[in-house]
Amino acid sequence: MSDMTTSTEPTLMRRIWDSNMAYSFRRNPVAVVSLLIFAVIALSAILAPLIAPFDPYDPAQIDIMNSEYPPVWVDGSESQFMLGTDDQGRDLWSTILYGTRLSLLIGLCAVTLQAFLGISIGLIAGYVGGRLDSLLMRLADIQLSFSTLMVAIIFLAITQAMFGSDTFNRFAVYFLIAVIGIAEWPQYARTVRATVLAEKKKEYVDSARVLGFGPMRIMVRHILPNSLSPIFVISTVQVANAIISEASLSFLGLGMPPSQPSLGSLISSGFDYIFSGSWWITAIPGIVLVVLVLVINLLGDWMRDVLNPKLYKG
Repeated sequence: MSDMTTSTEPTLMRRIWDSNMAYSFRRNPVAVVSLLIFAVIALSAILAPLIAPFDPYDPAQIDIMNSEYPPVWVDGSESQFMLGTDDQGRDLWSTILYGTRLSLLIGLCAVTLQAFLGISIGLIAGYVGGRLDSLLMRLADIQLSFSTLMVAIIFLAITQAMFGSDTFNRFAVYFLIAVIGIAEWPQYARTVRATVLAEKKKEYVDSARVLGFGPMRIMVRHILPNSLSPIFVISTVQVANAIISEASLSFLGLGMPPSQPSLGSLISSGFDYIFSGSWWITAIPGIVLVVLVLVINLLGDWMRDVLNPKLYKG
């Protein structure tokens, strides 16, 4: 007799759609709207070369005579510049698209570096324990006693003085990623260490030791997967913090140069023109930065509530 039954196993997308996290997301309008806004901003930034009418990196497309045109809803505007132009004559809409992409790139790469350093140190400190744990946590305490901006300002100022402005501007992206990433690793290390201290006493870790698995495999293959929930929450918040740090450093003149626009350098370059009437050079990138950071933080708050069983109410 032929088997007439059909497989009823749900697909991966169906299982994701029916999960508790997806159900909570659908019931939370703030999270839905935040994700939609973030998706629009991120996709617009990624597709900047296709969407932007001008290339702010191409000197041939920049005319200083077009500087400080207002947005199209203000008298004296030019129809080809929807959001106006900056002090260098660059189309502000195009510059914001490219600048947002650069800010997101720095934020994501810096958080990746933070996560790698913090997770590695947290796993080793929690699993090995003893004097090594004390040493690593004291280093984390020392690091936490200094603010990210303080560390970044000192490091970037010394770097700029050592290598010169031209070399610094050429590699500014890498310097920013490195300093923001190194300055924030204790957030991950402390969280992962606390999880490891709780997990390493459980039976599945003892079973892995009995089977002859080495410490590295136990940490990476068995303990780390049980630490992912707090890591996801921290990463969401840290992306927003990294973007703010980049914007702050660029505003202080220690971040991206005006020739490589980020949201922070755009705000900085237009700050001197606020009182002369060219408010849009600073105001519009500032609004984009605030909205971007806000929606990321709102998504982080939602994720924290869902992944924390003490806070999640269904």
